[in-house]
Amino acid sequence: MELNELKESVYQANMALNESGLVLFTFGNVSGVDRERKLMVIKPSGVPYDSLTPDNMVCVSLETGRVVDSELNPSSDTDTHLEIYRAFDSSGGIVHSHSEFATSCAQARVAIRCMGTTHADYFCGDIPVTRELTPAETIENYERNTGLIIVETFLRLNSSEIPAVLVANHGPFVWGPNPGDAVHNATIVEFLAKMEIHTKVLNPKAPRPPQYQVEKHYRRKHGGGAYYGQLKNGY
Repeated sequence: MELNELKESVYQANMALNESGLVLFTFGNVSGVDRERKLMVIKPSGVPYDSLTPDNMVCVSLETGRVVDSELNPSSDTDTHLEIYRAFDSSGGIVHSHSEFATSCAQARVAIRCMGTTHADYFCGDIPVTRELTPAETIENYERNTGLIIVETFLRLNSSEIPAVLVANHGPFVWGPNPGDAVHNATIVEFLAKMEIHTKVLNPKAPRPPQYQVEKHYRRKHGGGAYYGQLKNGY
């Protein structure tokens, strides 16, 4: 992919994030990565969505985090995105938002539990919440350490099968194979958080679905044995 194509893709994903209602004002950001060129493109810091253009997406080195071709500052969450890309090879786009229900779960420091097949269609298990950052991790290299605790949270989890996390006291980070799919996944995360909160209200003791049902719903849409959709006809 040419750099201008990646910038266009990241720009379109940021505009889709804004249109989705998952962000307010200058909240949130979307990035994309070119692993061959070892470059990441991300939304500029503090620029309103209606002022964004493909050209003012900021390109940084995946290895060093240094800005490559822009006079604008990249998102303040840049170092968090970089750590996710470095650790999770399947990630091609990342979204960070402060969406209402997912962020509420992050602030309560509770995972978004898999309570039914709607969740399992997209995530093969609970969407986890990280531990809190220590004072030292917060004072120095805060954004990088945020990325590192996300990676730490997935030491025993599959980041491809559960492409989302809640950072304690902060909000969701969600990824996908490209920026557009990451926005799609972020929209689903918010919907699942809302449903789980409603489920708890209706029945605080609601049982979880059996794991074999979770696996079935996930595997029929993902992986080599997937059979959901019209794969030959582009749907």
